[in-house]
Amino acid sequence: MADPSARAALAAREQGKFWEFHDRLFAEKKLTQDSIDTIAKSLDLDMEKFKTDMASPKVRAQIQKDIQDATKADVTGTPTIFINGRKPSQRSLAGFQAVIDSELSKLKQ
Repeated sequence: MADPSARAALAAREQGKFWEFHDRLFAEKKLTQDSIDTIAKSLDLDMEKFKTDMASPKVRAQIQKDIQDATKADVTGTPTIFINGRKPSQRSLAGFQAVIDSELSKLKQ
């Protein structure tokens, strides 16, 4: 449901409700098209515009650009963490701390 959820959030943005939609979307236990529509209705979105915007070339182009940017930045999933532009090879507290310590040591030089 990543693609329809992303398109729905961007469609909600077109009506000034991105963050409200985002927060409700992430609070859902199971995403379905019905739950997406329910969120949109609960936020009083114009449902005709919402559906049109979800399918619009503008929204699809934004998602495609985001995918291209993620690929270019070597983002393979979410969340992805960068520390001072570096992506830790170990996704653990120790791995993050090693990169942070390395970056801090550069400041002392």
